[in-house]
Amino acid sequence: MQRILHTSTLLLLRRIAWLYVLLMLCRVIFYLYNAALIGPLAWSEIGSLLRGALLFDTASICYADGLFILLSLLPLHLREKRWYGNLLFGYYVVVNALLVVVVNLSDAVYFHYTQKRFTADEIFFAENDNSWLLVGKFLVENWWLALLGVGIIWLLVKGYGRRIRPENVLHGGFYYVVGVVIFGLGAALCIAGMRGGITRQTRPITLSNATLYTPESNKANLLLSNPFCILRTINNSGKIHYVKYFTDEELPRHFTPVHQPADSAAVDLSGRNVVIFIMESMSAEHSALLHPELYPVEKGGPAGFTPFLDSLMRTGVLCRKMYANGTRSIQAMPSVLGSIPSFRTPFVLMPQSLGESRQLPAILRDMGYSTAFFCGSERGSMGFGAYAHSAGIDRLVSREDYEARYGNDDFDGYWGIWDEPFLQFAGEELSETKEPFFAALFTLTSHHPFVVPEAYADSLPEGYTPIHKGVAYDDMAFRRFFERFGNEAWFRRTIFVFVADHVSSEKYAPETKVYPGNRHIIGFFHTPDGAWQGKIDEVAQQLDIMPTILGVLGNREPYFAFGRDLLNEPDRPVWSVSYDEMFRAVTNDGMIQFDDTQDGTASTDETVRNFQALVQQYYRHIAEKRYLPE
Repeated sequence: MQRILHTSTLLLLRRIAWLYVLLMLCRVIFYLYNAALIGPLAWSEIGSLLRGALLFDTASICYADGLFILLSLLPLHLREKRWYGNLLFGYYVVVNALLVVVVNLSDAVYFHYTQKRFTADEIFFAENDNSWLLVGKFLVENWWLALLGVGIIWLLVKGYGRRIRPENVLHGGFYYVVGVVIFGLGAALCIAGMRGGITRQTRPITLSNATLYTPESNKANLLLSNPFCILRTINNSGKIHYVKYFTDEELPRHFTPVHQPADSAAVDLSGRNVVIFIMESMSAEHSALLHPELYPVEKGGPAGFTPFLDSLMRTGVLCRKMYANGTRSIQAMPSVLGSIPSFRTPFVLMPQSLGESRQLPAILRDMGYSTAFFCGSERGSMGFGAYAHSAGIDRLVSREDYEARYGNDDFDGYWGIWDEPFLQFAGEELSETKEPFFAALFTLTSHHPFVVPEAYADSLPEGYTPIHKGVAYDDMAFRRFFERFGNEAWFRRTIFVFVADHVSSEKYAPETKVYPGNRHIIGFFHTPDGAWQGKIDEVAQQLDIMPTILGVLGNREPYFAFGRDLLNEPDRPVWSVSYDEMFRAVTNDGMIQFDDTQDGTASTDETVRNFQALVQQYYRHIAEKRYLPE
C-alpha cells in the first residue's frame, strides 16, 4: 500500500498541487496587468483573498482535471501501460495549457476592456469576422504576456514529473481494494471541490460567491479563475431558475414592467422622426460639461473631449446622471431599444430572448414608422443585426452597403467603417427614407485598438488615456454630421437621442473606476428646432429611453418595459439597475444591492424589495419567453 501511495497517489497530489501554483502565478499576472482597475491590496485583506482564491482554484481544477484525477486513480493495471501514461500526460498538458494558462492570461487582457471575467457567454458570441485579426493585434501589443504564457506552459510540462513504474505497484487483492477506496475518495473530493464544500447545506458556488471574501467587485473578479468561470456558466442558456420573493398576487404591487400611459403627456412631439446614436465607450468623464472638475480652465488642458456633444447637451434635454445597465455593447442594445436589462447573462445571448415582444422599433413600426439600423461593421457582426431584426427593425445598413457605394478605403482594419464617413453615409440614407422614420446607429471608432484615420492623427488631442483621441474624433464626426444635414427638413423634424453603450475601458477619473462611477455615461435628447429642452437631475438609465420616447411621441397603448418615462411616471422607481457579481442599483439617495443566492427572503427595505420584484419579474418573463403587457 505504501508503494501505491508513493508511486501513484502522491505523484497525482504533486501534479494537482503544481496546478495551484500555476493558477496563483496567473492570478498575480492578472493583478499586475489590471492593478489600476482593481486597486491596491491591503495586508489586512490578503488572508481573506487567499481563502477565496483557494476555493475558486479548487473548483477550477476539479472542473478541468476531474477526469484526469479519476483516470489516474482508476484501480486497474492498465495504469502501468506506457500508452496509458502518455494519454494522461497529454490530457494534463493540453487541457491545463489551454484552460489554466492561456484562458487565464487572456482574461487579464479581456478584463481590462470589459471589467468581467471570460465566461461561456463569450464563447457563443465570438462571431466577428475580424476576431482573429483582433487577437493578432492583442498578441502584438501584449507580446510579453504571450512569452510569459509560453514560460508557464513549460513549467506545466516540467512539473508533471515521472511516470509510474510497474515494479513499484502492488499486485493481488490489496491492489484492487485499496485502489477502489482511493478512487471513491478522489471522486468524492472532486464533487466537493466543484460544489465548494462538503456539507449538505452547501450549494454549488457561483461567480457571486467571490463577494463573500471582499465587498469590492473588482477584487472579487481577482479571486475568480478559469476554467471555473467558463464551465460554471456553460448552462446559463438552459432552464431558468430564479428566486420567487413574492406571490403572483404580491409581485405587481412592488414592480411591474407593464406601463399604462396617461391620456396626456408633459411634452408632445407626436409624429417626429427618432434617431438613436448608441455611442461606443462614451463615458461621462469624457465631457467637460458633466465633469468640469476634471478639466479646469486655469490649467490650460483640453476642454474635455466632447465639446460639440457638450454644446448639444446645453440646448437639449441633458440627463446628468445617466447610467449604463451593463458593461458590454451587446447588453446596451436591448436596454436602449427594448428597455430590457441584462443581468447574469446578456439578454440577447439567451434563447429565451426570441420570445414574443414589442420593443421600441416594433411599436413605432406599427405606428407607421420606417425602421433602420446602421452599423459600420459587417452584416451580422457581433449579433447586432440579428437582435435589431428581432426588435422590429426592417432594414439593416452595414459595411457592405457603404463599400458598395464608396469602396473599401474607409475600413478601419479592425471593426468596420470609420465613424465620420459612415455617419455621412447614414445621413444620406436617412435623407431618402420615408418619414416618419426610426433609426438606430452604433458607432465603432472609439474602441480598442484606439486608432483614428491618419489624416486626423496629428490634429486631434492626445488626451489622458488611449481612447481620448478616438472620442475627440467621434465628437468631430457628429459635428460634421450636424453641419452637413442640419438644414434639411427631415433633420429639423427629428428627435436625436445620444447614449453610450457603456463606460470606456480606459478610465481617467478615480470615481469612474468604482461603482457607480463605472456605469456613468453620456446620455441626452436633442431636438434641432429647440422644441424640447431642459435638464433631468434625477438618476436615469438606458432602460428609460424607450418609455420616454414613447411618452413624447404620444403613445397611449400599454407596453412592456423595465424602465420609466422620465417625464410622465413620477411614481415609478428612480434608479439604474445592473448586475456585477450581485444585483446593484444606484438611486438618488445612494446605492443598494442584494445577492439572490441567499434564502430567498424578501428584504425589509422597500427599495430593495422593489428591486427584488423587478428581478423576479425579469426572470419570470424570460422563463415564459414573453415580453408583452398582460
